[in-house]
Amino acid sequence: MIQVENLYKKFGKNEVLSGLNLTIDKGGIFAVLGPNGSGKTTLIKSILGMVVPNKGDVSVSGIAIKKNWKYRQEIDYLPQIANFPGNLKVKELIRMIKDIRQRPSDEQTLIELFKLDSFLDKKLSTLSGGTRQKVNIVLAFMFDCPLLILDEPTTGLDPASLIRLKELIKKEKANGKTILITSHIMQFVAEVADEIIYLLEGKIYFKGSIEQLKKKTDQTDLEHAIAAIATTPANA
Repeated sequence: MIQVENLYKKFGKNEVLSGLNLTIDKGGIFAVLGPNGSGKTTLIKSILGMVVPNKGDVSVSGIAIKKNWKYRQEIDYLPQIANFPGNLKVKELIRMIKDIRQRPSDEQTLIELFKLDSFLDKKLSTLSGGTRQKVNIVLAFMFDCPLLILDEPTTGLDPASLIRLKELIKKEKANGKTILITSHIMQFVAEVADEIIYLLEGKIYFKGSIEQLKKKTDQTDLEHAIAAIATTPANA
């Protein structure tokens, strides 16, 4: 599904990705984790074509992404911060995204799932952060794409909406989709992720299951395993 080979990216003198190699097979939920500055966002934006690497190659579904934008039509993306035009109503934003994407959508099911019916005629500038995040989720999930990239999807969600989001993610996995998630909420990661991809200093430091990570770090839970991994030798 995703192949990243020898990826380098510098911003000025700061090397963010340093010869990164990564293979993600089709199907399953992959959590991309790492400390601030580890390269998580740069890796995701490189896959999306939003960042142009200095060196290396990225392929999605067997298609090299360099000078090829059409592969993005098969990706749904939830950004960490969605800067919606505040003067638009929720229903106007949904309609606009549908017009841009030009593919079948199922927004009504998601609107009902996240209880957004009463907000459809409200301007985005009047919404709370949690409600804006629910709109963000609707936009990300309403198209049936094989690859989902979710950057901090739990931000601002109340407990009931968080439960619905987890159920939605697991449903999409059951439908054979590949899902990349970044999150600082380890309990959420522990509940949904099949594999952990841990970045450190611009390289893949660990890739494997949560149980493999806990064994590597000699910890009994994911939160402590993540805290310990940076001090664990890479070849341990």
